[in-house]
Amino acid sequence: QLQLADSGGGLVRPGMSLRLSCAASGGTLNYHAIGWFRQVSGKEREPISCISGSGGTTLYADSVKDRFTISRDYAKETAYLQMNSLKPDDTAVYFCTASILPLCLNRDFFKYGPDAYDVRGQGTQVIVSS
Repeated sequence: QLQLADSGGGLVRPGMSLRLSCAASGGTLNYHAIGWFRQVSGKEREPISCISGSGGTTLYADSVKDRFTISRDYAKETAYLQMNSLKPDDTAVYFCTASILPLCLNRDFFKYGPDAYDVRGQGTQVIVSS
């Protein structure tokens, strides 16, 4: 059974960078659309980025566009979220999700919550603070 493991979070100062990883085990990730979400305690989970199964489509929330980059490595069965120019507002738990359905074709992605996906990672904490 496919499982995802998130990693790469940490405590950084504003303006710094982090790269989150989403590693698959127990099955192949290579045909799945991958979505990254984040959640602040007491707030709604926010969809922030996705990449299609082919890698040909990537989408970003306005709040992270031009700062975050999603990618995937098929050989390593891993997806990444490169986060640059981090701000205190980026502080959250980040988690990846995967779906065999094509949920990253257009901006309808932002209508889907993580429950629409087949599997999700456990989350990794990102804290941006001076």
